Amino acid sequence: MHTQKTIQRSAEIAPVNHKRKTISLEAVGAESVAANAAAAAQVSGRGVFAPVVIGPLAPVPAEVAIPRPTSEELAQVNNLVTKWIASDTSSAKQLLQKIEPLLMLQPARLNAAATYTQTKQRMGPRHLAFVETASKGNIDLLLHGDSITDWWVLEEANKAIFDMYFGSVKTANFAIAGDTTQGVLWGLKNGEGQGFQPKAIMLMIGTNNCGTCTAPEIAEGIGAVVLEMRKNFPNTKILLLGIFPRSTPGDPVRDKIAEVNKIISKLDDQRYVCYMDIGRQFLDEKGYFLTDVFGADNLHPLSKGYDIWGAAVKDKLAELMK
Repeated sequence: MHTQKTIQRSAEIAPVNHKRKTISLEAVGAESVAANAAAAAQVSGRGVFAPVVIGPLAPVPAEVAIPRPTSEELAQVNNLVTKWIASDTSSAKQLLQKIEPLLMLQPARLNAAATYTQTKQRMGPRHLAFVETASKGNIDLLLHGDSITDWWVLEEANKAIFDMYFGSVKTANFAIAGDTTQGVLWGLKNGEGQGFQPKAIMLMIGTNNCGTCTAPEIAEGIGAVVLEMRKNFPNTKILLLGIFPRSTPGDPVRDKIAEVNKIISKLDDQRYVCYMDIGRQFLDEKGYFLTDVFGADNLHPLSKGYDIWGAAVKDKLAELMK
């Protein structure tokens, strides 16, 4: 159990600007949602958890929305491609006819990262404990994300660092190891985002989406989470952290994370949402993790890494919570 004023872990600043432009994905993925849900329902769950069924689409801020052609626009472009190939008189016509299917625009796939999906991480007692904690209120700082945030208080050394930076603040940590943007979205919509109004939120999420989603898809998911938080907590300031680096230099996941962070930085308006990327502080000049800062998995901070994290954000969080 965490001591001082921290709440047990087991368990836009100003009204929302309704003129802020958002983009709904419903026109893109309604049929895909149904198809994915039907497929997921046929997959047997593991352990005590029910199968994960992809949920409805969440609204996405225009700043991070992926440009998607309508069905009419798709048909228009593809008809033009067909006519162009048919009218071609060059020596490449036979090749063009051969690869014509590859030149056709395809319907955009469903972005599961921007859906309200109850992940296995949000099933069971931890979610229920978060809902209970939320209903009691009295939370000034909410921490949200995945294992990187969840494990702030996993070991005594990490707890000591947490206490040093946040021990005097009434906090709640709703992050769960292994979770994704869609899981956070579902939790916020289903009890974890109601019953309290924190002064500030520190959010970092998306690293667990890297295996199945493109960088723009992950950015849409993060944007959807920010938008959901703005709806649930209209007077709360959000410190949006860039996803921390992982693996080693040369691994494509590094480039994917860098692309995600570049996109989500557009959500920073210095009034409602403040973006901060502190990832470079964990690395040496060659891009490798500093000694004893991250674990051998090159993913999770050790106590020294949490110390660097806490020192990097403490002043900004204090400013946001005034």
